[in-house]
Amino acid sequence: MNVSISKSDISGRVTAPPSKSYTIRGLMCAALARGDSEVVRPLASDDTEAAIKVLGQIGVRVNQQEDLWQVHGGSFHQADGDLFCGESATTLRFMTAISALVPGRHRLTAGPSLSTRPVLPLVDALKQLDVTCSCQGEVPPVVVRGGGLRGGDTELPGDISSQFVSALLLATPFFQKGATIRLTSPLESAPYVLMTLDCMQWFGVSVAFSDALDAFEVARQSYRPTSYRVEADWSSASYLVALGALAGEVEVLDLNRESLQGDRVILDFLQEMGASVIVNGNSITVRKSKLRAVTADLSDCIDLLPTVAVLAATAEGVSHLTGIERARIKESDRVTAVKEGLERMGIGVTEEADRMTITGGKPGGAVIDSRDDHRIAMAFGLLGTVAGNTVIEGAECVSKTYPQFWQELGVLGGKVTTDG
Repeated sequence: MNVSISKSDISGRVTAPPSKSYTIRGLMCAALARGDSEVVRPLASDDTEAAIKVLGQIGVRVNQQEDLWQVHGGSFHQADGDLFCGESATTLRFMTAISALVPGRHRLTAGPSLSTRPVLPLVDALKQLDVTCSCQGEVPPVVVRGGGLRGGDTELPGDISSQFVSALLLATPFFQKGATIRLTSPLESAPYVLMTLDCMQWFGVSVAFSDALDAFEVARQSYRPTSYRVEADWSSASYLVALGALAGEVEVLDLNRESLQGDRVILDFLQEMGASVIVNGNSITVRKSKLRAVTADLSDCIDLLPTVAVLAATAEGVSHLTGIERARIKESDRVTAVKEGLERMGIGVTEEADRMTITGGKPGGAVIDSRDDHRIAMAFGLLGTVAGNTVIEGAECVSKTYPQFWQELGVLGGKVTTDG
């Protein structure tokens, strides 16, 4: 599907969608708790559906109602057939560790993009804990044989994916000796690990960890069923607040300013760039403003790269975005995708391994290849409301995390038409 966007005057109010990351964490913790749990106000998207389907294959029943999912967990069995995780990296990595708890042999597979993304550090860390597992070189498919888990000490890098650490944290409370997890390099995207620990705490599991988040002590313990409410998603909300700064006025409801989610820093970036930001409880209003260049370290909020980049494209001056190297191993090589998209729209960009320099200007309309990457599609959709005459190819990919994005952009005044 292609989406065409004309210059638009944006105005309106919208409720931020539920967090994908917290929804999947809630599902996994509920699956690990013996008995009935509730996941309240979950996100229904491609990634969360992938998690539900895989959990169902190992015996976890999920009854999906509109704003309440009932999860019957704690009773696992060997799956019939491969565990297909789609393009959900969170599901693949979390289930790689959780499969170690399920008797029998399991093979986890992935869609085309996820099949190119690394999983070897997690496999190696599980092997150190006496789990029998393997992957294809450095990437999926992953084969795990569950049962008989003693636990102990393991180590892994912290600068490839925080999901490896979260996966170990979720599973190791079931190991006979628990686990000591040490990181051999500084943890990036640390807020996601804090989110995992927070969700585990809701389900009755506590983990001791160092101030630097480079060492974790997990004792043997059990998850308890509970009712877990998913908070709104700051990653998805970043597009909404950025839209206000670029093209009009947007009020976003239901946002927790004190959230553990790292992407809440988008408000700090907007204020630093000179945007009008009004915080009123859980309501955030952002108005169109003359933006100035920013220097932003995205190490702990790597998913904000496309959003901050399109803001920088309209800002006065030269912006410097650092800590971006891991964005190359997301759904696409986001560094290159952002550079190519901005250049098509007439914006000057310099790309280095871990740094991007953007000279702000007046973007013009262009055809943008989303590369089947939801964050590329949504970010350039925002820029299309300023530039006009913009086409986003493969725009349906937003269903991965924000299925209603194009409809809500239209409700806010975006001139959006679809083709195909």
